[in-house]
Amino acid sequence: QVQLVESGGGSVQAGESLRLSCATSGHTYRNYCMAWFRQAPGKEREGVAAINNKYDRRYADSVKGRFTISKDNAKNPLYLQMNGLRPEDTDMYYCAHGPYDRTCSLTSNQYNYWGQGTLVTVSS
Repeated sequence: QVQLVESGGGSVQAGESLRLSCATSGHTYRNYCMAWFRQAPGKEREGVAAINNKYDRRYADSVKGRFTISKDNAKNPLYLQMNGLRPEDTDMYYCAHGPYDRTCSLTSNQYNYWGQGTLVTVSS
């Protein structure tokens, strides 16, 4: 079993920054992909950024150049540094953990474990 706990969400003005964290515990995959997704009520879950244990990263076009995903090693938390936030970034953000892939997917079906989410609200 794997437990994921997100933190760092909040309410900010457009243009400001937030850093989300995801603490991981339990029997994680030794070789893994981890990702951040976001979802608004009534909408599909959208992949934002992903990283594997070889530090290959992948980003959705909507966040390239503004968001950075990082994870120093297997024991450290997963982070999402979000700069230049926009009102359209307002969503519940979830971290996810799954088996390794050379190019981690930004679709939810690759991931087996999910956190409860942290809310990000960006006002104009």
